[in-house]
Amino acid sequence: MKRILYSGTGLLLIAVLFLAFNMASGLLLTGVRLDLTQNKLYSISAGTRQILAELKEPLDLNFYFSNSEAKELAPLRSYAVRVQELLKVYEQESAGKIRLHVIDPLPFSEEEDKAGAFGLEALALGQGGAPVFFGLAGTDAQNNAQVIPFFAPDQEELLEYDISRLIQTLAHPQRPVLGLLSSLPANGGFDVRTQRKTEPWAILRELRQEYDLKELKTDTRDIPGDVDVLVLLHPKKLSQPTLYAIDQFVLRGGRLLAFVDPYSEQDSGEEYFGVQSKDKSSGLEPLFKAWGLHLQPGKVLGDNLYALFDSAKEGEPALPRPFTIGVPQAAMSQEDPSTSGLEFIALSTAGILEPVAGASSQFTALLSTSDSAKPFEADRFDKPADQQQALRDLAQPGQRYVIAARVQGPVKSAFAEGIDGRKDGLKQAQQVNLLVVADTDLLSDRMWLGTEDINGRTAPRPWADNASFVLNALDNLAGSDALNSLRSRGPYSRPFVVVERLRREAETSFRAKRLALEESLEEAEAKLQQLQGASPKSQSLSAEQQATVRQFMQEKSRIRKELREVQYQLNADIDQLGRNLKIVNIALMPLLVSLCMLLVWAVRYLRRKHATSRKAALAAGSPAA
Repeated sequence: MKRILYSGTGLLLIAVLFLAFNMASGLLLTGVRLDLTQNKLYSISAGTRQILAELKEPLDLNFYFSNSEAKELAPLRSYAVRVQELLKVYEQESAGKIRLHVIDPLPFSEEEDKAGAFGLEALALGQGGAPVFFGLAGTDAQNNAQVIPFFAPDQEELLEYDISRLIQTLAHPQRPVLGLLSSLPANGGFDVRTQRKTEPWAILRELRQEYDLKELKTDTRDIPGDVDVLVLLHPKKLSQPTLYAIDQFVLRGGRLLAFVDPYSEQDSGEEYFGVQSKDKSSGLEPLFKAWGLHLQPGKVLGDNLYALFDSAKEGEPALPRPFTIGVPQAAMSQEDPSTSGLEFIALSTAGILEPVAGASSQFTALLSTSDSAKPFEADRFDKPADQQQALRDLAQPGQRYVIAARVQGPVKSAFAEGIDGRKDGLKQAQQVNLLVVADTDLLSDRMWLGTEDINGRTAPRPWADNASFVLNALDNLAGSDALNSLRSRGPYSRPFVVVERLRREAETSFRAKRLALEESLEEAEAKLQQLQGASPKSQSLSAEQQATVRQFMQEKSRIRKELREVQYQLNADIDQLGRNLKIVNIALMPLLVSLCMLLVWAVRYLRRKHATSRKAALAAGSPAA
């Protein structure tokens, strides 16, 4: 046997067996996966499995990626492999209900025409390169279609959510029902002050295109059972029966998106005996307290860092508007589908949301101010002089505040004993899903929508992501519990934490020494230049001066050498860590595997030897040792 193994024929046989093993494993073990990543990034979650298990009809997923046109885009190709592998997992876990088709739409081909017909976007990513398709189109048995126009690599954390949302939308194509309860003229009306008719807000037009919108009266005593998501817009002075109806809607599993405000600029105010009320606030304090959050009453936010500016007149500087805030991406939650990927949201006279201490629910911030924000009394907004004082106050240190938040988890009813005539309501819920925004003005057209001239025709142009935020939030709330359980799976890029720590420690340790050496070097060079410039060009340096020059040159050389040594030491620990990792990967791991194999061989050898001795003892008729 040994002679065969060491012969040329034996080596050829081993190579053939090795290739055969790889081919067999590739064909037979394609569905076998072992995800050892910290956040299980390459496995689908329980929520996705539930969505797949509830599929009643087969769905076709057409994955379009211009593989031929993306040869020079290595990062995009790598991400495309990641998307394709995840889609294969969907196909495998669906028990035949998902049929995956991977398509490379070549230029001027029929596949390219189909991709465009689906609404997929072809983007030119490389310099001078051809447009690249990288999207997904799903269809059901009735040829209804849903698409992901383009898989943005910077949105990888929401990859599973986006795919699962597409599948769920195909499986349940009926439009969700939104119930709108509003104290503001969002649907248009008649402005008494200007004596003119007002048009509906653009955000309402957007909602009607995506959802079945059902308007509710502000004195409603019951939320209809077919309402999937309840939208509260400036819920002002609601009666107890209406508050109870909202409470029961949430406890029975209804989703809520509430826009409250300490000072709503869109509120024209109520008239009492011909006198207009100055109260423009709204809130749900009894319900908020039961749900685990609190809106600071009568407080509006000013932000020194995120304040927007008024359009400057010609020759005059633009002035900041302290109570109008532009929230950038850095102050939005990138782990929540409602805000992830958005870039800018504009708000005005926004309020402050806080979690209630000891609440059973979970409070998650979605929109925040900068750390240079301060609260102000709401009545200061109407006074220009006070706004100038607010700018001066904002110059002092502030802190960060929460403007919008998601509340989830178990809650109790705000009406534990019920109300008059209604004592048999629900007392608690194990899981609620609410979004609360402490501003109503962000929905008005002026806070997100502008106009532009296109071929002599005026067309609306969004300049902020306010509408996208609302649509994302409603889209998320209208989804199933399984879909809502899909949050960001954690970061996909794993930074070298140890390396960064070593670099920071080294920089801190050597910074003072390096600065001292650089100062000494500058001082030596200055003295050297002073000495060389003190002697006229026609005269040579004296022996003493030449000795001093040599001394300074040597000092300069010594300092430069020490600086190089300091720079070397900055990376010495990191280089040593790299060498240690190489030793572990190249030498130590094979050594450990070899030792394990030797240990296994030794155990087996001792067992065989013991078994042989026992057999020999039994054959000799003596008891076993």
